[in-house]
Amino acid sequence: MKDFNLEICIDSAESAIIAAANGATRLELCGHLMIGGVTPCTGLIKMVKDVANIPAYAIIRPRFGDFVYSDLEFEQMKRDVVACRELMVDGLVLGALTPDGHLDIERLKPLVELSNGMHLTLHRAFDVCSDPFRALEEAIELGFHTILTSGQAANAYEGRKLLKQLIEAANGRIDIMPGAGVTSSNLKEILTTTGATSVHLSAKTLRPSLSTHRNPNVYMGLPSIDESIIYETNPEEVKAARQVLETL
Repeated sequence: MKDFNLEICIDSAESAIIAAANGATRLELCGHLMIGGVTPCTGLIKMVKDVANIPAYAIIRPRFGDFVYSDLEFEQMKRDVVACRELMVDGLVLGALTPDGHLDIERLKPLVELSNGMHLTLHRAFDVCSDPFRALEEAIELGFHTILTSGQAANAYEGRKLLKQLIEAANGRIDIMPGAGVTSSNLKEILTTTGATSVHLSAKTLRPSLSTHRNPNVYMGLPSIDESIIYETNPEEVKAARQVLETL
């Protein structure tokens, strides 16, 4: 049996406990998964380190949206890297692009240097790069250890052809980790087709709000987002994914 990494993306201490207890080997720690994840707050980082006994990698993403950052956003990212390092976070998940869709080397290099040897994952900014093979080589040169990618497709299942090509091109120099739309149902085919040994999924489910009262005329954010439900890691899905990995 191969030694697979099962990374679960979480945005709460509750989900960290569930993921760690049901077979995850690593956590990607985010704030607000509903918008794709942003840099987690200090309190959440500390809580997850207290309640989960597996490595946690924090995403460095200052806002929702694209990955072309202003000077002030870049300064914020640098400060977040330093803060995560001081909090003894196990690794970082980050990325930045130029307007024409290439890795922003001028911004990424200082972030890598500030990480001071932490494990580094290039996040799915990779999936909107204009040349994935150029980005692969640049990520290796910068010192990243992992690339999280759907194979530049809507999900990793649809992107499995490019994922396989990237893994072959990487040739062991960097870990290519399929992510986006990965479930226990398609996990086996994704891994056997691509040859990947790490996988990333949110394994999320919905739970109702604990609130028994709500003003239907008031929204804290977009009216299109249902604020009466909360995303949480599904223990059965994590367990099922772990069971699939144990058969490979």
